[in-house]
Amino acid sequence: MLRTIDLRGRDLSTAALLAAVPRAQAARAEALSAAADIVADVRERGEESLRAQAERFDRVEGHDIRVPAAHLDEALARLDPAVRAALEEAIRRVRIASAAQVPAPQVTELGPGARVEQRWQPVRRAGVYVPGGKAVYPSSVVMNVVPAQVAGVGQVALASPPQAEFGGRVHPDILAAARLLGVDEVYAMGGAGAVAAYAYGVASLGLEPVDVVSGPGNNFVAAAKRAVGGVVGTDSEAGATEILVVADETASAVLIAVDLISQAEHDEQASAVLVTWSPDLADRVRESVAARVDATRNGVRARTALEGPQSAIVLVDDRSTATAFSNAYAPEHLELHLADPRPEEFVNAGAVFVGENSPVSLGDYLAGSNHVLPTGGQARYAAGLSASTFLRPQQVIAYDRDALRAVERGIVALADAEALPAHGEAVTARFTEVGA
Repeated sequence: MLRTIDLRGRDLSTAALLAAVPRAQAARAEALSAAADIVADVRERGEESLRAQAERFDRVEGHDIRVPAAHLDEALARLDPAVRAALEEAIRRVRIASAAQVPAPQVTELGPGARVEQRWQPVRRAGVYVPGGKAVYPSSVVMNVVPAQVAGVGQVALASPPQAEFGGRVHPDILAAARLLGVDEVYAMGGAGAVAAYAYGVASLGLEPVDVVSGPGNNFVAAAKRAVGGVVGTDSEAGATEILVVADETASAVLIAVDLISQAEHDEQASAVLVTWSPDLADRVRESVAARVDATRNGVRARTALEGPQSAIVLVDDRSTATAFSNAYAPEHLELHLADPRPEEFVNAGAVFVGENSPVSLGDYLAGSNHVLPTGGQARYAAGLSASTFLRPQQVIAYDRDALRAVERGIVALADAEALPAHGEAVTARFTEVGA
């Protein structure tokens, strides 16, 4: 249960820290290969491939892949009032936070008559994916759809796996959340196949290709996004969940243990890591995890994740090494259980949760932040899902005649230096041949 990685007494370079990061590399490599095959098959066979995958992975045959409107209406009518109230509050909070992510247009005047406008254009069509295998995620409907709507996306489609328990329908809580948000284009299809269907379209289902695919999932979903890169835009690869806790001797071992278990219950490939320079805290956390994990509903799944190569307790010499390790790991979720947290030092993380009263579970549901975040170290260079995921920055250039004349010589000089004289001639012609 939670192996130990002891980095104490070592002079650790960035490369050494990266090598020490616990990752399930074999599982990721396997997912990449399998996802590429699935994507190719959906591109080739369309609906036939999706049905074969539903039978193989979801134990479902003959279901409605394109969900009838009546299914959404029924699901909303039967939704538990408490769940509906929680979803409506989550929608409200995420909508407010997402609105703050939409940049305002900016106009730069570079000189008299020389104007460059920076504006943000929404994509025309987005396809969002909501997992539905080991757990059900109506919250992910909110986290995907709301930012797209706030960004101004005109068409939002939603996909989630068909459920054998519900006769091949998408889980009713997911359908209800979609109906709450006004999404009526919903597909019962899962995993890498859904990502491929979004990228290439499926004519027999009336599914047109989208411009951006978003949403969390397992490592196969993350790998499928990589496989369709260049065909369609994607958000970051939000694969099997990760939590990294950085803690000092003042932290509560019990709270760290419950937070590690909370993320480990997602999936057997989930990563749960504690970094500390307190051996006493490390021992107490290990004991608390062992005492609690089997008592939780998904204890078997959580235990598998906690015992996997991707989970560990990492012992370091001091705070600075813990910070460096965290930034090398670049976790999806980072919790700081520190007397002096200094979150500004932890620059590589999908989301940072500061203090014992800000658990990852808060961000999963009602913080107002988005829980679709980069995994696998991508937080070093990629951002979590936001309204900007569905926006394209676009520059609009407008120069009048005098403004163009003011830069004519510079354009000609650079064009000649690059052996592209026609570039310069395109400018000089406006003064020698047109309206001279």
